[in-house]
Amino acid sequence: MANIREKLDNLYCGLRSLTVFRSLLNDDVISALSELLKLHADGKSFDTDIYSEFVSRLYRRTPDLSEYIFKIICKNENFYISGRAKGESFDETIERSVINELTLLNELARLSPEELQYGYYRHFPLAEWKNSEIDFIGEYKKRIENIGRYGYGHFAEAAMFILKNGETVPVKYPDTQRLSELYGYERERGEVVANTLALVNGKKAQNVLLYGDAGTGKSSTVKAVVNEFSDRGLRLVEITKEQLKDIPLLISKLNEAPLKFIIFIDDLTFNAGEDCFGALKAALEGSVSARAENTAIYATSNRRHLVKESFSDREGDDIHRNDTMQELLSLSARFGLRVNFSRPDKKDYTAIAAELAKAHDINMPFDELAMKAEQFAISSGNGRSPRTARQFINQLVMEM
Repeated sequence: MANIREKLDNLYCGLRSLTVFRSLLNDDVISALSELLKLHADGKSFDTDIYSEFVSRLYRRTPDLSEYIFKIICKNENFYISGRAKGESFDETIERSVINELTLLNELARLSPEELQYGYYRHFPLAEWKNSEIDFIGEYKKRIENIGRYGYGHFAEAAMFILKNGETVPVKYPDTQRLSELYGYERERGEVVANTLALVNGKKAQNVLLYGDAGTGKSSTVKAVVNEFSDRGLRLVEITKEQLKDIPLLISKLNEAPLKFIIFIDDLTFNAGEDCFGALKAALEGSVSARAENTAIYATSNRRHLVKESFSDREGDDIHRNDTMQELLSLSARFGLRVNFSRPDKKDYTAIAAELAKAHDINMPFDELAMKAEQFAISSGNGRSPRTARQFINQLVMEM
């Protein structure tokens, strides 16, 4: 019993003396655990309420304490990991502190419910958790050596982000689309995949414009590519047209990270009178203030020239109108790779529907499936497209 008390006292003292990983103390699970350990250090009685609050906070993430502590270590942003990401080296005193703190956190992660219940006289069983065997020192070292694959901070916990108030925020419910779930457009999708692989492999990659008819899988292709290569250090940051002005600052921030990024603009279309495309133009042209080797801009649009133009747009006495129109019309030409996703003909549309039916274990004669798929495309009013084919299959699944 004395050994348990001494262990808990030492863990509390060690936890409060963290330096490199000190911000972990702000974590709500760790703070509850620290409060529980403090009771033992102060010689106070076991508190069921504090214990249960700690376990409740843990349960909201995982029932495995070791897994949870290692996860927050991996995404912890501190001077050491950011410096190592930039190739900096540190004094042996700091390196030793990192090892000592990881050792302490590893021991903390192995704490059993029985140990933390020291001093509790059982009237009824309290909630428990699991512990896993994780080599914190070895795994953290591996992550540093492969920092370009894993990343750190919030980039280590997600693959897709949005821009909010100038900061990148993880998408709460990201699209899980995979390349293997997309059918048709092999050539078009292959161009996007090849360009993305160049980016992932640290080679010169083009900015990409995916344009064409609605429902042909342009956005799905971009997100599926990110899901395919996220384990190789690829991340996506989606921005809106209104956030184009933030591109230079965003690229500057992303350039500091050891990962590769796609800046994604979905359904990009300008009206003839708009002039918010200056920052996008600068980024596409690789100006001094908006250039980074670890980023590429991917945009989707239903229009090849990105401009929604009417005859009235050509009229008026604005002497600069023609220059603005020419800039807008030439904006798409500044994308190094332009990929056209056009509506499929009847044969390709039927082939996509057949592949989707196979993936959903729908056994129907091909001729019958083709006839029903065509009828659905006509009755829905959306025409033939991969999206229409998917909606058709979803309806068959629902009827089944």
